[in-house]
Amino acid sequence: GLGLYLQSQQIADDLPAYGARINEMVDSVATRMEGIENGIYRSLVPRRFQPQTDAPAEPADTSTRGKKKKAEPLPPPAVQEVHIQQEPTPLFAYAYTYLAEYYSVLLMASFVPFLVYFLLSWRDHIRSRYLLLFDGENREAAAATWHGLGDMVRAYVIGNFMLGLLLSVASALLFASVKLPYWMIIAPVSGFLSPIPYIGLPLALLPPVLAALPASKEPAMYLFLTVSVALLHLLALNLLYPKFVGARVHLNPLVVTVALMFWGMLWGALGLLLAIPLTAALKALCDHVATLQPYGRLLGD
Repeated sequence: GLGLYLQSQQIADDLPAYGARINEMVDSVATRMEGIENGIYRSLVPRRFQPQTDAPAEPADTSTRGKKKKAEPLPPPAVQEVHIQQEPTPLFAYAYTYLAEYYSVLLMASFVPFLVYFLLSWRDHIRSRYLLLFDGENREAAAATWHGLGDMVRAYVIGNFMLGLLLSVASALLFASVKLPYWMIIAPVSGFLSPIPYIGLPLALLPPVLAALPASKEPAMYLFLTVSVALLHLLALNLLYPKFVGARVHLNPLVVTVALMFWGMLWGALGLLLAIPLTAALKALCDHVATLQPYGRLLGD
């Protein structure tokens, strides 16, 4: 805790250095892009269509012996080129335009705190009323299914936490080996962002790359960070994720992989996030319904 606090204070003190480094990189990229555009323009546009900068012709000497020499006309003043810069979009208008695209998602997300509160406060009431829907042996099967789903959800959360913790430790060892600044903070952030579907790899790579900006300009540093984070991400997604998460929800690795492919194809990133809980819930249901138990054994480990 003390180490994290001290590194957080150091990050706050070094923010101006980060800003200067980012501005330097942006200016360098802009200059290179301008040079590339000018080179493409000169190579593709015929010379006769390019703006010509001819030197002013020298006036002919019309003086004679019997006449006075006429005064040479003054060259016209150089016209200063004016660049019109577009006014930046106000912050409020930009935020409104950006958030308007996700209005429906944000609206649904606003109900989540209320949903969680009422699920917890009315948990016993909902459970008892749910069990009253069944009679005899079916009620016992429904109660066992209810407990099985709860155990599955807890196992899923614990499995993801263990995976994030393992990736954090591995990332900390790699970042500390190259003396990356603030590795005590960067490693957990990168480790717990890596299991996120679709965007886990760029999100996990962003913190170490940003931390290395003021400290190093060597391409080898950024290459090492990219390769190491990518390898950890691929290892976690293809090997550790089925082992840690699939084993704790009693799904075999083949079913976990097929579930990720199926739900991801069906619902995209949200499907990847919910693939394991949905499949494990189906297995828990099959395990407690007599006619569906063979399918539960097929999905299980």
